[in-house]
Amino acid sequence: MSLFPADIEDEARRIVTEFATRGLTVATAESCTGGLIAGALTEISGSSAVVDRGFVTYTNEAKVDMLGVTPATLIAYGAVSRETALQMAYGALFRSRAAVAVAVTGIAGPGGGSADKPVGLVHLAAQSRSGTTLHREMRYGDIGRTEVRLATVRTAFEMLMKAAGL
Repeated sequence: MSLFPADIEDEARRIVTEFATRGLTVATAESCTGGLIAGALTEISGSSAVVDRGFVTYTNEAKVDMLGVTPATLIAYGAVSRETALQMAYGALFRSRAAVAVAVTGIAGPGGGSADKPVGLVHLAAQSRSGTTLHREMRYGDIGRTEVRLATVRTAFEMLMKAAGL
């Protein structure tokens, strides 16, 4: 029995299979998901051939210390921003041995939102060593903390596949 909904488990299995076949590895940089992306991937048997490492960087200090996000970026744009997500993905990629990295930062709720950055806003970024860089801004809405986090995992999986050229 999986800890995750069937669609997430199926997509995680697909990623593990496709990446393993091609000799690709993954790193994750997670804030609002708290490790769920890495957790869903490692739920799959054989994931040790694919998952290099995961960074859970919930605080701004962790984003700076572990991923190299610049304090200037956090001051200018905030933790939940395109700029921060892109720096998180870059940091995860180049502080790992992974071929592809995905990063997420957002507001899962129920509190913490504002008019500019409402609950359900998540910025995702993916980067590959072959030069692909992706960003998506998702506005899932105030659908509940768990649902925002699971929706983010689903989007992150799509971006991993796209960044890997699959």
